[in-house]
Amino acid sequence: MPERVIIGRKDDLVAGTLHIARSEAFGGIEQLYLLDGDCVSGTVSSIIALTDDDLPPSGSSKQDVHLRVFHFNDLHNHLSDLSGKTKGTHRFSQMVKRVSDARKAASENEAVLFLSIGDDHTGTGFDELLGWNEAQFIASPAYRVYSAAGVDCSVLGNHEFDRGSLLLAKGIRQDSQFPILSANVHSSSHLEPGRDYFPAAIAVVKGLRIGMIGLTTKVETKVGQPGDPGLAVASPVDVLNNLMPALAPLVDVVFILSHCGYGDGEHKSGKASAVRDIGEADFALAKAAREISKKPTFILGAHTHTVINENSLDEINIIAGVPVLQAGGKGRFIGEINLAFDAQRDCKIGTVCLHPIVEKGASNGQSDDDFDAVFEKAHVTPLISRIEDSLTREIATVSTNALSYGAAELDRYSGESALLNFMCDAIYARMVEAQYGVDFCLLNGATALAGIEQGSLTQGEWFDVMPYADQIYLVTMSGAELGAILQNNAKRILRPEEIADTDYAGFLPRGFTHTSRHIRYSIDLGNSAAAARAVSIEINGQSIASLQSAKFKVAMPTYLALGAFGERWNGETISGGVPGNLAGFDMRQLPATNTGQIYRNQISAFILAAKHLEDRDYVDGRLKLIKAKSEAA
Repeated sequence: MPERVIIGRKDDLVAGTLHIARSEAFGGIEQLYLLDGDCVSGTVSSIIALTDDDLPPSGSSKQDVHLRVFHFNDLHNHLSDLSGKTKGTHRFSQMVKRVSDARKAASENEAVLFLSIGDDHTGTGFDELLGWNEAQFIASPAYRVYSAAGVDCSVLGNHEFDRGSLLLAKGIRQDSQFPILSANVHSSSHLEPGRDYFPAAIAVVKGLRIGMIGLTTKVETKVGQPGDPGLAVASPVDVLNNLMPALAPLVDVVFILSHCGYGDGEHKSGKASAVRDIGEADFALAKAAREISKKPTFILGAHTHTVINENSLDEINIIAGVPVLQAGGKGRFIGEINLAFDAQRDCKIGTVCLHPIVEKGASNGQSDDDFDAVFEKAHVTPLISRIEDSLTREIATVSTNALSYGAAELDRYSGESALLNFMCDAIYARMVEAQYGVDFCLLNGATALAGIEQGSLTQGEWFDVMPYADQIYLVTMSGAELGAILQNNAKRILRPEEIADTDYAGFLPRGFTHTSRHIRYSIDLGNSAAAARAVSIEINGQSIASLQSAKFKVAMPTYLALGAFGERWNGETISGGVPGNLAGFDMRQLPATNTGQIYRNQISAFILAAKHLEDRDYVDGRLKLIKAKSEAA
């Protein structure tokens, strides 16, 4: 045992020490040891155990061990598809069957782990079971189902915090039987380190000592929320440098559960203009880890929904000798890596692949043999039954294609959008009806992830359009400040010359923002993003020049009001491939009040009251584009 691990008392914990204790093993783990303490303030110089029982084995067993690790990430509560063409696709139960079959077939020297790499929440109708406060809370669907499936470990993703840390803590305490890791989340008022989450864990299986470190993205995690103002996320690289030197000597292999993103500083989808700023991420972590230790180390990644190593480990995904893996997102795949360790704990990498989840309704679609039907019936179906009536409820009939995703997919980033116009105007109408005294609304285009299609529109289908857990903030701004926002917005638009090289079907983090009908203006594109400017700005028919000192109350979603994080309405450089290092406007400087009203639900109520969405011109010219002279010619 390295000298840094000693027997002591938990009250001996001071800066630079961690506490280690044996915990109840779960899933495929035979012995589990959880570490607790501050990894943020500085280097971990010692680890304290209370008793000999709390010490992990000091050496490896002499037998060869085959380790199979199944990993998934960014499931976003896509346990089973609740609506649309793939309704009835049992995504998680397909994963469960694969892992269960592997565990049943495992030989005497074979171990199987089942790991989630975070963002287990936010994205489907299952989110409604979380509620919006303690009184409404029913369950954390993901954590409850993962526990039943024998998931061994997860890590805190940024979307775990969408509804606040108080509800997250409640979900962990009620429904999670497995450890949840993050070494760089700290200072929460509600999440208790050493109870709700841990910086790292050591799992022992077949004598193999497996170290797991959890890290959370610093860029996209919702800090600064009124319910937990102290919540913060430290540099994942700094924290890894603090923690890994103490952990690595105790284990045979290290898995970094990284909910930080694929890349180093930025993530690219392969299209030139789709750059996404992710801050310190997997490549930087790989380089740091290799400097720290020569122990076999692997990064199991998440956050950017990147599909890599589909059929084998690609050389470009080995960074400084550290393999980086990720399995897409939203239950499209489950990843697998096979490792062989000899008695000296030298490691050889075997099969690395992604197993596609078979979708219902597709050719060669999901069959009864693809998923664990007993598990689905026992653990997922009861959750569906709690929300099914709500999700299948018709809220309107639709006789227009104007609000479809086909129309919105590009327009949400590149100009006036019928769907985003409709959503902004709906929120304005609801806020006026509730007497909030709203003057107009703003909404970032990346909010819309689907469209309103012709036919019967159900609550579940509307949920697919706006799955994010945002509430409505009322932000006070002057006419001058609105003018500055619109000038900044002009630089964020996806320009005509960029469209062919941009993956606009996915998340483009420019923060391009839409308005309700009360604001009308043009964007003069100029010859570059830096030269683009907003012109002819009017508020309710009045020139903004005459309204510089006037005050307005503006409705916008939580994400935008808190600075839009990676979409950079926080004073930092605009991201999403916008050249020129252009600073974003900082929404956080404006006075804001949370109404507690749920953005998505208020639009749903508007649609329900309308009963029918007819074919009309939802694009009314509130935003016009003036092309550069070279283009116009």
